[in-house]
Amino acid sequence: MYLQVNGHATYCYTGGKTFDAAKPTIIFVHGVLNDHSVWILQTRYLANHGWNVLAVDLPGHCRSAGEPATSVEEAADFVIALMDAAGLKQAALVGHSFGSLVVLETAARAPERVSQLVLVGTAAPMKVSKVLLDASVNDPMKALELVNIFSRDTLAPPPSALGPGTWVHGASLALGRRVLASNPRVNLFYTGFKACDSYTHGEEAMALVTCPVLFILGQEDQMTPPKAAQGLIQKAYQSKVVYLPSGHHQMNETPEQMLTALTGFLKV
Repeated sequence: MYLQVNGHATYCYTGGKTFDAAKPTIIFVHGVLNDHSVWILQTRYLANHGWNVLAVDLPGHCRSAGEPATSVEEAADFVIALMDAAGLKQAALVGHSFGSLVVLETAARAPERVSQLVLVGTAAPMKVSKVLLDASVNDPMKALELVNIFSRDTLAPPPSALGPGTWVHGASLALGRRVLASNPRVNLFYTGFKACDSYTHGEEAMALVTCPVLFILGQEDQMTPPKAAQGLIQKAYQSKVVYLPSGHHQMNETPEQMLTALTGFLKV
């Protein structure tokens, strides 16, 4: 469905169910060069088990209009505005990679509006190498290839995620190319990477979060290694940590284990 957020049409995938603001809601926020589709298994399941789901395309990405956020803080303000547009007083927030920083900052800025927080493939700080930053500007396809090499730990996912025999590396490359091409005015690759690299107060933000926090980390993740999340874990309120045998894309590398982690933590 579409919501008007800050004067722009914003696409939110609802898992095939009609949105009902009276029901408990989970907002899913994707990472750099991703869109709502990365959450496909998790959103469909939860939408059929008592939840509203809003898996958003961030502004300026794919189906959503508006200007892409240039910072984590700006993206967090967008999430709060999205909740206002949907008529939500409170929601659970789930974010992956860049999205994990966005939902963390949202929970720090508006703690009373976040019931539960899930950080997938997170790190603080989430530094990006100069090589990748430069490549994202000068040779985006090379940068995309490098990111996929470091992000993936599997060749094909279980059939519950993308379908039997899906080549996850190729599928991720195709998604990255599609998202990048969706906005010819702004380099979404560099903009997202730069926002991650510039966000310096993750631990301070975590200290302001007042809801339970779930960390879902990939044991083989080379983009955001589990050790890079330990400072956040120590600062979190009522934290729970789940380590999955995956790389950086836990949603489709270990889809069922991630869904089990979500359903074991999120409470209606």
